[in-house]
Amino acid sequence: MKMPFEFKDMPEASGLADAAGEHVRRMVRFIFEYEDSQQALVVYDMQCPLAAALAEAYRRDLPNADFIDFDAQSPEAIRESFYRLKPGGLVVLIQTTNFRLDDFRIRVELFKLSLKVIEHPHLGRMRGDESRIYVDSLAYDPDYYRRTGPALKTLMDHAKVCRVKSADAELTFESGFEESKMNIGDYRGMKNWGGQFPIGEVFTEARDLEAVHGTVRIPLFGDVNFAVHRPSRPVLLTVERGRVTRLADSNPEFDRVIESILADEGEVWVRELGFGMNRAFSLERRVTDIGTFERMCGVHLSLGSKHALYKKPHFKTKAAKHHVDVFAAVDSVRIDDREVYRDGSWIIP
Repeated sequence: MKMPFEFKDMPEASGLADAAGEHVRRMVRFIFEYEDSQQALVVYDMQCPLAAALAEAYRRDLPNADFIDFDAQSPEAIRESFYRLKPGGLVVLIQTTNFRLDDFRIRVELFKLSLKVIEHPHLGRMRGDESRIYVDSLAYDPDYYRRTGPALKTLMDHAKVCRVKSADAELTFESGFEESKMNIGDYRGMKNWGGQFPIGEVFTEARDLEAVHGTVRIPLFGDVNFAVHRPSRPVLLTVERGRVTRLADSNPEFDRVIESILADEGEVWVRELGFGMNRAFSLERRVTDIGTFERMCGVHLSLGSKHALYKKPHFKTKAAKHHVDVFAAVDSVRIDDREVYRDGSWIIP
């Protein structure tokens, strides 16, 4: 069903659609190698200006696609629209919150159908000027992502030590690392083509979590409502044998995060070591949604024992309840003897 979009009640959406146009075109045509002869389906809602703007941007670039307003169709009709697509077709999900179709796990099921997926969830969490920052984060520089991402992965996969330094703190990882994962908009040779956007991340964790130690300043963190929180002063964490053992300069919101992890898990582990690559985001240029901001150009860690992609024998899946993203104040990152990050940028040639 092809539908026009009206912005009479959302005047800001029109400008956002114009700004998103070239980014959407590069995503669709370059990352997903889409051609107009192929099938495409866009499922969207109009519950917030950013969702409406992205729907319009995709409409302009995909004139032959079918568009379905999620709120105007039954779950059965939407599911049937997926099944009508041929393998290799493109599905775009534009969501103010997160679409639910009973027990139908949308992205998982679409991958089973060999469909390509672009997912934009939780758009309603972007507030005011954050919508434009989100649009900027969709820009795709293939030379940057496809050069820097694999270079970081290669270094981490062979590293023995990584040091994350700021003016008054240094966190050290000394055991080597699990095989790194990349989210850089390059799906060639992969089983599943697509995922959540925006992109830009290489992540791993220590092979031996107890070999993580030192201190790290946290100027931003995900709070209990999955929103990015910035305290008046960065929290200083002390990490011993992979666990947070002391806090300094803390605040009530961060205390609630730590108390929640302790209540459920008994201790606070440091697991993920993430290298965000998306240059639209920084400590100063933020969006509220933690799942989006996680791609910030810099270093993030996860607190809590939950990490679905890396299995450790001493963590039971059902008992691991927390994965809280926190963002490090970083002046420099060194992998073995090589500096790879300085002054807010990755410096891999």
